[in-house]
Amino acid sequence: MAEAVLAGVGLVKRFRLRPSGWRQRAASVEAVHEVTLDIREGEAVGLVGESGCGKSTLARLLTGLLAPDQGEVRLRGRPRRAWASGERLAAHRIVQMVFQDPTNSLNPRMTVGESLEEPILIHRLVPRRERAPRVASLLNAVELPAAYARRLPRELSGGERQRVGIARALATDPAVLICDEPIASLDVSVGAKILALLGRLRLERRMALLFISHDLRAVAALCERLLVMARGAVVEEGPTADVLARPAQRYTDVLIRSADLDLDLPDPQAL
Repeated sequence: MAEAVLAGVGLVKRFRLRPSGWRQRAASVEAVHEVTLDIREGEAVGLVGESGCGKSTLARLLTGLLAPDQGEVRLRGRPRRAWASGERLAAHRIVQMVFQDPTNSLNPRMTVGESLEEPILIHRLVPRRERAPRVASLLNAVELPAAYARRLPRELSGGERQRVGIARALATDPAVLICDEPIASLDVSVGAKILALLGRLRLERRMALLFISHDLRAVAALCERLLVMARGAVVEEGPTADVLARPAQRYTDVLIRSADLDLDLPDPQAL
């Protein structure tokens, strides 16, 4: 069995609520409740659940954008907090994220080339003379012309902006790519092309993929293993085809029925 390149162990995240109206004292809500999961090298894992169930919060815990209140995130078997200060840039390179909204995730004042160059500069990946070729290579990887490096985000379509977001995440050559609803804001045909792109990149780069979505059809097409989340907890997991064909939890069955899912599932390796 392949090594778990990214794991969460007993993750808990609470958010404090301000007193307001009838609630006189501050309270908290638990967005993630004791979640344990692992993602092995090269595999594609789907994470599904209704809006507000904690999927995006879990993604931010795994990437280090949020700190857990309990539990720990492990990178290649080592707790994230155990990485020494001199190793932290390397730790951040391991896991990268593609966000849901391709417009708000890009700086409107930076050209595409500048956005792609930023992680290269931060992580000191290549000498100055190699930055432009590296940017061109990243654009080529997401099927955009090198000339797009001179464009601003407003000059791109939604699908093109999402491709730039993917290219930026690839800049550090991550071992795990976390995609948080990457096709939710795109139309169906553009979303299908982004799915195919992610499937190709995963196989070519041998990177793991955590694909977060409420779209069971997309997850079924892309992912080999499936986690189902409800009220902050993972309530079911297993091979995607098995979970969708024979759900053990009523909640999962309701999700499948609401999606009117065709269970003649494609092979994720064929994407």
